[in-house]
Amino acid sequence: MLSLSCSEHKFEDKVKIQNNNKVVIAHRGASGYLPEHTLPAKAMAFAMGADYLEQDIVLSKDNVPMVIHDIDLETVSDVKLKFLKKKRNDGRFYVIDFTFDELKQLNVSERMNPITHKAVFPDRFPIFTSTFRLHSLQEEIELIKGLNKSTGKNIGIYPEIKEPAFHQKEGKDISKIVLKTLNDYGYKTKNDPCILQCFDAGELKRIRNEFKSELFLVQLMEFKKDEEKLEEISTYADGIGPWYKQIIEGKDKKGNWLISDLVEKAHKYNLKVHAYTFRADQLGDFRTFEELLKVVLYEANVDGVFTDFPDKAVQFMNKN
Repeated sequence: MLSLSCSEHKFEDKVKIQNNNKVVIAHRGASGYLPEHTLPAKAMAFAMGADYLEQDIVLSKDNVPMVIHDIDLETVSDVKLKFLKKKRNDGRFYVIDFTFDELKQLNVSERMNPITHKAVFPDRFPIFTSTFRLHSLQEEIELIKGLNKSTGKNIGIYPEIKEPAFHQKEGKDISKIVLKTLNDYGYKTKNDPCILQCFDAGELKRIRNEFKSELFLVQLMEFKKDEEKLEEISTYADGIGPWYKQIIEGKDKKGNWLISDLVEKAHKYNLKVHAYTFRADQLGDFRTFEELLKVVLYEANVDGVFTDFPDKAVQFMNKN
């Protein structure tokens, strides 16, 4: 573990890494400003200059890949008001129990606590105001490709396959369906602007080995034990996606940031590191969002960041 002090490592004196080596991933779109995973949030993130827009993917009853973070609906929609009879015995409303047409009838809101109906992030877009809808992966790809054409940009997509084991228990092969959609739209190899991610290591191995996918694959991580598997991960994936607190482990007694060796080890196995999730309204021990980005991107040498505030990350990187 390394202990870095501001006096020992002045950011202004560090050798600057070219910005094109560092990427900004719009986490669920510009979700700091508009309800997550809505097309307006994606269009806003595109305009803000993010390198990639993230899509979390869950299947509908009729096998349409839907862009939504959770396998259930009650935290971001008015499903209780419109489809109360579709509630399962555990009290949850699952995307997989609804057809695409039914899902399109829901109003989408800023993320909330389904019991208290209070916003998870109270200073963001007001709950259930304006009009937002769920959409499919196809619809989002067509939006991004359309914007790329009209602007001359080449913004990428960054889909995540959500809970493949759950889908398999429900009789659905989500990876097969998502890969077909990506292939249909020309996302096939590492040269294409698409990065595919998943927490399930077995499923990522299946995507690489059984489906023979040549896409850039990222193994998402959330536990300390995952860090011990970097060599194995490098045999089927091209990068890792750890929680940033697996990299920045707080401060020592002198107030210096403690940086783990995770990024250094990953780079030895030629794995890119895209860390999550950077929120300007949830800074933890950091004084400013800029300080958080500085430590993670340039002191810890992370290759990319998932952020709810892509404009702030892009502005920071353009200045540095």
